Amino acid sequence: MDFSEHEGGVRDKELKRLNLLEIMDYINNTKGVFNEQTFPEVTAMISANLFRGLAPTNTPHNMQYDPEEDEPVLEASWPHLQYVYEFLLRYVVSNETDPKVVKKYIDTQFLVKLLDLFDSEDPRERDYLKTILHRIYGKFMPYRAFIRKSINNIFYRFIYETERHNGIAELLEILGSIINGFALPLKDEHKQFLMRALLPLHKVRYVGMYHQQLSYCVTQFVEKDPKLAKQVLESILGFWPLTYSPKEVLFLNEVEEILEMIQQTEFVEVLKPLFKHIAKCIGSPHFQVAERALFLWNNEYIVSLIAQHKDALLPIVFEALHGMSG
Repeated sequence: MDFSEHEGGVRDKELKRLNLLEIMDYINNTKGVFNEQTFPEVTAMISANLFRGLAPTNTPHNMQYDPEEDEPVLEASWPHLQYVYEFLLRYVVSNETDPKVVKKYIDTQFLVKLLDLFDSEDPRERDYLKTILHRIYGKFMPYRAFIRKSINNIFYRFIYETERHNGIAELLEILGSIINGFALPLKDEHKQFLMRALLPLHKVRYVGMYHQQLSYCVTQFVEKDPKLAKQVLESILGFWPLTYSPKEVLFLNEVEEILEMIQQTEFVEVLKPLFKHIAKCIGSPHFQVAERALFLWNNEYIVSLIAQHKDALLPIVFEALHGMSG
């Protein structure tokens, strides 16, 4: 169906929508729908409808990309896509789909094409994809490493090449649940993922689009292994923005969350560089940055850490505080 034309094909589009609706009703009310005979047909139908080239962005290359300002382009074919996504979700979660058999059809190629769709501008599509990929990760054990590696590759391309991708927040949301389930002690592979893929996401200008999900993933790691706090804080300090105050406020939020979990040994190792940054924030001409930095003193645990090292820390922040009172 060609949804790019505003006229024509209206009756056919409605017929197809009703057919899809009928299929959904049928699989909801019938047992034994998914079996080895139907697997290839089902996968072919899903692939033919979902996998497509996404429309190029409307923002010209010479214009500054601003995802906070630019309106998302909603998918014109959503009246059909919605039912196909719902169908794929039922297919994946059904007790009738044995992963050992279905992996012949839902293979790595299928997964790569599914992951490509996360760049869709339509938030409804990304929401379905998030749920479906998470369910595939939970059910198809042999694909777990492949899915993590594929998400890594999307992040690398986003960080170092394009800085444009619509689905980073949704991918991080899936990873938040995955990291939550990591066994202790953490494998080296998982720590490398934190250092090489997650932490560099802080350097992107529009980190605000996904910072909440990113911060959750990072703090999950520190919660599981508090020794990581030093490396994480050093990395965030390395990516600290020089002139972009909304980003500074986000980073201060994240720093507070990490400091709530830090141990004495790690705190001692980062206190000087960290509080030099905090002192700069206290002296910031932007009131929200200064206010957020001072707000750290409202946190009892952080204040107890500061009190134990006041001889080292007070000289660093005193100048900034003195400047404010002046």
